[in-house]
Amino acid sequence: MATKTKTAPKWEIKDRQYYLVNGKSPLTYTIKGKGIYWFDKEKGFERELKYTLNQKTCFVDEFKGDARLGHIVFEDGVLNVPKEKQTLQKLMSIYHPDNGRVFAEFDAEAEAEDDLDILELEIEALTVAKSMDIDQAEAVIRSEVGSEVSKMTSKEIKRDLLLFAKNNPKLFLELANDDDINIRNMAIKASEIGILKLSDDQRTFKWAKTDKKIMTVPFDEHPYSAFTAFLKTDEGLEVYKSIEKRLK
Repeated sequence: MATKTKTAPKWEIKDRQYYLVNGKSPLTYTIKGKGIYWFDKEKGFERELKYTLNQKTCFVDEFKGDARLGHIVFEDGVLNVPKEKQTLQKLMSIYHPDNGRVFAEFDAEAEAEDDLDILELEIEALTVAKSMDIDQAEAVIRSEVGSEVSKMTSKEIKRDLLLFAKNNPKLFLELANDDDINIRNMAIKASEIGILKLSDDQRTFKWAKTDKKIMTVPFDEHPYSAFTAFLKTDEGLEVYKSIEKRLK
């Protein structure tokens, strides 16, 4: 049975737009139009490229007669190349080594797909935020604003939760799906209201009322991350139940 070979995407004759990557938009910016090379796999060697105004190709070894060098200049970070300038388009889109590193071709379909992905993620985050109960909402917001959440009303928490979901949907969903976030929130709240006490060196958790040691925080670990992990162990289960009871 014969295997099908992949064919290269068909080159489309159309106007094309290129932009400088990383949000750069200087008044003018010139990229190299000569002294550049492209490895031709079929021929097995590098071929010199040059942008000219009077040749029908950008390959120097295919030039006929004298070549008038052209300049590739971006204005305000953008370069519009009409469909009539096929040599420049192919140099930019197919062969130029700076494509994807210094500049890129604007792709309306890919742009729309990226926008759609962002909008769908935002909708998902807002849907989760809208249905979240106040305890979990407080836990998520606490990860952003810290102890300030204790001074906020439930409406302020819900408002900030929705804004957080809208402005940073990826991080919001990560926190919303974090099984430990509610336990961590409970531990921090217990410290804030004086049920627990964390030593000044951030190394020891104690009961605030009796000063009895609960656990030692391992080196190089965040104290509340370590305490959350401890509460999920058999040894920490009774401590968890005790904190939960005192918070009610």
